[in-house]
Order: sequence, then C-alpha cells, then structure tokens
Amino acid sequence: MAQDSAQQAPDTSPAAPPRALLPLILPALAVGVVSSLLFVGVSVAAEQLQGVLWENLPDSLGIGRYSVLWIFVMLFATGVAVGLVVWKVPGHAGPDPATMGLNAPALPPVVLPGLLLAAALMLAGGPSLGPENPIIAVNVGLAVWLGHRFRPALPEPLWMALAEAATLGALFGTPVAAALVISEALAGQRIKGQLWDNIFAPLAAAAAGALTTDLVHQATFDLHLPPIDDLNAGDVLGAIVVASAAALLGMAAVYAFPHLHRAFQRLRHPMLMLPAGGLVLGALGALGGPLTLFKGLDQIAELARDPEGWSAGQFAMMTVVKLAALAVAATCGFRGGRIFPAVFVGTALGLCAHALVPGVPAAVGVASGVLGMLLAITRQGWVSLFTAAVLVASPVILTLLCIASLPAWLLVTGRPQMQLHKDGTPIR
Repeated sequence: MAQDSAQQAPDTSPAAPPRALLPLILPALAVGVVSSLLFVGVSVAAEQLQGVLWENLPDSLGIGRYSVLWIFVMLFATGVAVGLVVWKVPGHAGPDPATMGLNAPALPPVVLPGLLLAAALMLAGGPSLGPENPIIAVNVGLAVWLGHRFRPALPEPLWMALAEAATLGALFGTPVAAALVISEALAGQRIKGQLWDNIFAPLAAAAAGALTTDLVHQATFDLHLPPIDDLNAGDVLGAIVVASAAALLGMAAVYAFPHLHRAFQRLRHPMLMLPAGGLVLGALGALGGPLTLFKGLDQIAELARDPEGWSAGQFAMMTVVKLAALAVAATCGFRGGRIFPAVFVGTALGLCAHALVPGVPAAVGVASGVLGMLLAITRQGWVSLFTAAVLVASPVILTLLCIASLPAWLLVTGRPQMQLHKDGTPIR
C-alpha cells in the first residue's frame, strides 16, 4: 500500500530561488509596456481611419453612412487594400491567418510592418475579425528580435511568452487572462519548476501591459446588464441550453472553416482572394446591418444598452450573419483574430434566447452564449470562462458558467478546431 501511494504521489520540482526570478522583472515590464503601447497605437490609428472611411468620406460624397452601397464599397476596397499589402509589402503580412492562433511564431522583423499595416486596414475597413492574433504575432517578433540584441542570454521561448502574456494583458485590461492562457498551455507540457515560477515573468509582463492600457486607453468589457443576485433552477437550465446551443452553432462554423479556406485558396492570388472575400463580407454586412461589421466590441455594448430593442428574429439574423462573416474573413486572407467577433456572436445568441424566453435573464443568456461560442471557436476553456464572466459583473455568474461549461465542453472536445495546419487540414 505504501508503495502504491508513493507511485500515485505527484512529482514535485524545487522552486526557483528569488535570485533566478528577480533579473526577469525589468525585461518583463519593458515588454509589457511596449506591447501595450503598440496595441493601443494600432487601435487608435484604426479608430481614426474608421471615422474617416465610414463617416467623413461618405458624408463628403453625399452617400449615406453604412448604407448598403457604402458597405459593399468599403468591404471590397478593404479587400483590395489588404490584398496589395499581402502581395507587395516585404514579408507578405505573415503566414496564412487561417493557420495562426494565439501562440504566434517568432516572425522575422521584415514581416512585422506589413502585418501591422494589414491588421490596421482590416480593423478600420469593417471585416469581422479582432486585433489579437496579428498584434500578438508582431509583439512576439519584436520582443524576440530586440531581446536577442539587448539580452541575448535569455532564451527565445521566454521572450515569446513575455510578449504573448503582455499583449493578452493589454487586450483584456487585466493580467488574469494571460495567466489563465499560460497556465492552460503549460498544463500539457512537462515543465521544470513550480507553475508560479514559470508564470512569474509572464504575469509581470501581463500586469505591465494591462496597467499601461488602462492608463492610456481605458476600456471595459462589462456590458452593465441587470445583475443576477440569486440563482434558481431555471437559470441553470437556461445557461446549459444556451451554452450548448452556442457550442453546436460554433462547431458548424468550425466544420465549414476548411471548406471555405479551400474555396478561397483556389483563387491563388491575394488580389483575387481578398477582394472576393470583401464582396462576400459586403453582402453579409448588407444583410445583417452595420452592427455585424468590425471586431464587435463596440457593437455588443450597443446591443446591451437596449436588450429589448430587437426581436428574437433580428438577434438570430445577426448571430448567423456575424458567424458567417467571421468564418469568411478568417479564410480569405484578412489578418485578424477570432475571439472578439465570436464574443459578438455569443452575445447576440444569448439575447436571442432572452427575447424568445423572457424567463432567461439577459445576463445569463449573454454569458452562456459567449461561453459556448468561445469554447467552440478557441478551444480555450479558461479564456472562455473568463471572457464570459467579465461581460456580466455578477458574483454568482462564475458558478453558473462552470456548470454550463461541462455539457458544452463535451460537445466540442476532441473535434476539429477553427485553425488549420499549413497543408489546410484542421487541427484537432
């Protein structure tokens, strides 16, 4: 029995001494600040360009803002502009975005300006993608390049982890998201030392990134929906049903992903693929309306300000259109991430559930819809729980989401992901 107990006892690794961790603090803080400033700079520049393209320009031409005509014009023009960057700019704006996730490779410095330009044009032009993947990739490449120059003794994987954590902290305005992502990534690896020793420096970088973003570009994910004070059986059932429905809907897009990618790849040239994707996105934008354009964070805040302002059918339409737009934008070559538009899809689905069954509180519907959709799209359990929880500032929502995540996870685990290998086959 003693021998069996010894065999079952977990292996323990010695903790790193403080002298091994202290030298990492300054590099971590520097990466955090720089990563945040780059993210904020790109975001602000894209917002300014968006105002020119979608407000000043149509006003000067006498064309209605967000009219069907202007949606088609802008999405097609954005496809042309990004296609030119991918075609002509050195580095071709990085690898195929359908093969990219949050864990970015260390790209050569020559690739980074084109990738940054393509991401900024995409954010301003209206495709349904977020900034996370290209910004992480740029920050990782920049950190590795500068790290080798100024602190060559530190290993490349450390610089990559610092940049990824810093960018996640900047994106979400809190280091918690970065800590959860890194912990989830380390769970499948055999690592030396204790977990907190391994995330010590990345957590410092994430904290610096989050604090910098909060100081220079305040943003909140809280939708200010009516809070939930007490849970009841109806809330639990509603959360399970909505999260599972969102996971199934998200998996439909995941299974369509490689087929859409192959269809666009047959066009072979970025000046065909991206403009063609822009035309498809223009049609989807005309169908779903202006709220289904862009990365989605400002748009979910507008939906949450008046959850009763749209019918269940309108919410359903926005859900399907946004999910289709996400899949098209990510497969035709636009450089962007899939988390933020997936949050819009889950929010619209949750509000649709609330409109269909008023007994499902809007906060329960939104949090559960976002949870299920992110589980399907990202396959990141902690990030899905965290993002869903921060949208609804309620003390009891985490309990509800943990329960709802169980059946939703069973629906998505072991199945293809919304990310492809270089040969175009889905990652499992």
